[in-house]
Amino acid sequence: MYRIFIVEDDGALADVMARQIRSWGHEVRCARDFRDVMGEFLAFDPHLVLLDIGLPFYNGYHWCEKIRAVSSVPVVFISSASDNMNIVMAMTMGGDDFLPKPVDLNVMTAKLNAVLRRAYDMGGKTPVLEHRGAVLNLNDASLTYEGRRVELTKNEFRILQTLMENKGKIVSRDTLMTRLWQMDAYVEENTLTVNVTRLRKKLEDAGLSDFITTRVGAGYMVGTP
Repeated sequence: MYRIFIVEDDGALADVMARQIRSWGHEVRCARDFRDVMGEFLAFDPHLVLLDIGLPFYNGYHWCEKIRAVSSVPVVFISSASDNMNIVMAMTMGGDDFLPKPVDLNVMTAKLNAVLRRAYDMGGKTPVLEHRGAVLNLNDASLTYEGRRVELTKNEFRILQTLMENKGKIVSRDTLMTRLWQMDAYVEENTLTVNVTRLRKKLEDAGLSDFITTRVGAGYMVGTP
C-alpha cells in the first residue's frame, strides 16, 4: 500500500480520484489548506503526489519546487492546460509524468501504477539509498553497514534520508528544518545541531567516520561535490 497526496482544488474531482485510488488499496489524503501544501505534505509523508497546476494562492510549479527542495518523491502534474509548453514546464520543474484534464480514471490508474513501480518496486527490490557501503532502507527506515543495523530516531532518519537523496550537494540548515519541523510552532535554534551530532555519533560508532560533513555557513552534505 502506498500513500498518495492529491493537491487539487476541484473538490469533486479530488474525491473521484481519491475513491479510484483507494479502490486499489492505497491510502489517500487530499490537500485542504492551499496556503500550506508543504505542511500537509510533510505531515502525510506520501509516496506520490498528484499535483494540479492551477491552484489558489500558489500554482503547482511553486509547490513542486518546494517539494523537490526536500524530497525526491514522484510528482504527477494534472492540468486542463495540456499543451506542449505546460508539459515541458512540468517536467522541467521536476515532475515525473503529466495527467491531462478531463481526467480519465483508467489512464490515471495506469500512470500512477507505472510511476510507483518505477520509483519503488524496481523488479521487487527494496527502495534504498547507498553511500560508502551504508544502505538506508526507505521502507523500514533502517540503516545497515557491514551487516550491522544502526537504530535511528525518526528525525535522524529524515536528516540522513535528505542528505543521501542529495548526495554530493550541500543541504542547507533551512532545508533540513523545513523537512523536519515545519509543523512546529517553535523550534530551539540548536535542535538541528543536536540531532546531527547524535546521528554522527551513531555513524562513527558503526565505523562510518566523517560520513556527514559540515560546510560552514552553508549546511551539511554526504559525499563529495
